[in-house]
Amino acid sequence: MRLGILDQMAQPKGMTAEETAARTIELAKYAEDLGYERYWFAEHHGTKGLVSSAPEIMMAAVAGQTKRIAVGSGGILLPQYSAYKVAAQLLQLQALYPGRIEAGVGRSPGGNERIRSLLADGKPNQMGDYPEKLTNLLDFIQGNGNIKAAPRTEKAPELYSLGLGENSAASAAEQGIGYVFGHFIKPDRGEASHKQYREMFKPGLFPNPVARTAVFVVCGEDDDHAEELARSQDLWLLQVEKGLDSRVSSVQEANEKILSITEEEKIQFNRRRMIIGGPDKVKSDLLRLSELYQCDDWLILTNLYDFKEKQASYRRIKEQLS
Repeated sequence: MRLGILDQMAQPKGMTAEETAARTIELAKYAEDLGYERYWFAEHHGTKGLVSSAPEIMMAAVAGQTKRIAVGSGGILLPQYSAYKVAAQLLQLQALYPGRIEAGVGRSPGGNERIRSLLADGKPNQMGDYPEKLTNLLDFIQGNGNIKAAPRTEKAPELYSLGLGENSAASAAEQGIGYVFGHFIKPDRGEASHKQYREMFKPGLFPNPVARTAVFVVCGEDDDHAEELARSQDLWLLQVEKGLDSRVSSVQEANEKILSITEEEKIQFNRRRMIIGGPDKVKSDLLRLSELYQCDDWLILTNLYDFKEKQASYRRIKEQLS
C-alpha cells in the first residue's frame, strides 16, 4: 500500500500560525524519514485555524528541506486563478525539484462568495469553467499550443484533479490525468467514482490510471487510545462545519465540552469519513476500503491537538502497512 499525507495545517489552540508552520516542516521531514511517499498541502481561506492557504509556497518550503519525498497540492483552487499563472508556478517548482512535484487542483470556491471574489480579483464566478481551465492548465504544463508557459522543463509536473463523485472522476479520466477522491469529505461516492475513473480513462499525461483516496485517520496504541485522541478531531470537525473556530481543541477540552444529542449524532455521522483505531483496526479498515475502491494509494489526514501524538499516529500507520 502506498501512503502519503494531506495536510490542512490545522492550528492547535494556544499555538500561533508561525509555530504551526514550523511544526509542519518538522512533520514533513519526519514523514520522509518514516518512508511516506508524498506530502500534500490543502488550500483554505478565511478560517481562524487552517494555516495552509498557499500550497505552492508550502510545497517549495518542504521540498527545500527534504531530499526524496514528493510534494503536492491538495488542491489549488483552479476556478479562482489564471491557468497560465498556476502552470508557471508549477513549472518553476518542477525546475527547482524535478520529479518531486505533484499538482492537485480542485473545483472549489475557497470560502464564501466574498472570499471567492477576492481570490478571483472581483471576476464573476468561474466555477463552471473548471473543465476548460483544467484543459488549459494541462496544455500549459506540457508546452502545448502557441503560447508556452515558462520555465520549459524537460518533464511536466504530475497533474491530478480532486473530486467527490462520478462527474469529477470522468473529467480526470478523459484528460488522462490523475484523480484524487475525497473520502474525508463525501465517503458515499468512493466506489462509483473510482470505477468511473478506471473505466473511462484515456491515456494522456499518464499512460495508465493513477487514483488516490484521501481519508481522516487516527491510529492510537490501541482502539481505546485512538478513540480518546480522536475526540479533539471530532470536535474540530464539528466546529468547522458550523463555521466556528477551526483551531484544534485539546482532548481535555473536547471531553469537557457539553454537546447536544444532535451534535453527538453529527459526530457519529462524520465518523464515516474517518478510520479510528489501534494499528490492527486501521490496517483492516484501510485494506477493506482499498478492496472496495480498488485503490491502494492513500493520502492520510490527521488533525490532532498534540503534535507528538500526531507524529506517533503517522508512525503507527506506516509501520503497520509497510
